[in-house]
Amino acid sequence: MRLRQLILPIASAGLLALPAAAVAETATTATVTATTAVTTTTTTTTTTPDPKPVPQGKITFHPYQVNGRYRSVLAGSTWTAAGTTSIYVPGQDVVIRVWHGKKRVTSKKVRILKQGKHGVFRAHFVARGAGRLRVEAVHSKTAEQRTLKARPFHVQVLRRSVHAGERSVTVRLLQIMLKRKGYVVGARSVYDARTARAVLALRKMTGLARNTSASEGVFQKLQRGGGGFPVRYRGHGRHVEGDLTHQVLALIGSSGRVERLYPMSSGKPSTPTILGSFRVYSKTPGTNSHGMVYSSYFIRGYAIHGYYEVPTYAASHGCLRVPIPDAIPIYNWVNYGTRVDVYYR
Repeated sequence: MRLRQLILPIASAGLLALPAAAVAETATTATVTATTAVTTTTTTTTTTPDPKPVPQGKITFHPYQVNGRYRSVLAGSTWTAAGTTSIYVPGQDVVIRVWHGKKRVTSKKVRILKQGKHGVFRAHFVARGAGRLRVEAVHSKTAEQRTLKARPFHVQVLRRSVHAGERSVTVRLLQIMLKRKGYVVGARSVYDARTARAVLALRKMTGLARNTSASEGVFQKLQRGGGGFPVRYRGHGRHVEGDLTHQVLALIGSSGRVERLYPMSSGKPSTPTILGSFRVYSKTPGTNSHGMVYSSYFIRGYAIHGYYEVPTYAASHGCLRVPIPDAIPIYNWVNYGTRVDVYYR
């Protein structure tokens, strides 16, 4: 009985006490198992970069060749719409649309070009008919750039004719074109007598009927660059040229360019004007007994002077007649010794 009591505690102790190697193996196994568990539960997450932001920017838009502040063009004229984008993005386009009321007149797709950090675009149009045009520019959304809309602008297209006494932008544009050629025009924006005489001189130079009608034909000639006076004697410095073929008088500046152009009437066939190169030797202000107004004599009794009658053809006694309102300005321009060249073309 006593022996049995001693054996049982020893046996129980033997069952609980494991060898050191067995303990170590058990721990290793546990560690591997834990590691394996962690490995199987870990997943790899791929980070997707944020998409590149699409440039915002803005677009501005203006007309050109529309006669400055008038923003008006004559029918048949070429005008330009141009603009910029605040940010340049390669390969982008702008669509320019032109509207007359609710009717779309035309549209053009133009490429935006690089200019520094900005983009630029330009398109040319020909004005047809008459009326008020609305012009807009839009860049439609692409993958590289967002939608851009410009603030629209308006252009007025004017008819190509004016009547006596008319006061309008059309008259002003006519005067501007005439003045560029050297023709002397009158009161600003008014189709007065002086502007009508300028039209007459232009008609003489371009072979149109010799009257003062500012018709469409007159506008067409000017728009096409016609009506200029070809100076024959540029080497004569500041001088006067009397073109008997076209019946016009030209005052040529020291640079050899036309400063003023006037209609005139030279000697009729029975009393022709003497041809040649002369110099002013005498000047008489006022009106003489023959009705000659502010006369500048260049040979014998032949003079440049104003007269009450100045037909569209050669009709004088040999002098170079000009309308009385033009006589004083011409008289003041001409000096003693000023050369006067008289010829047929």
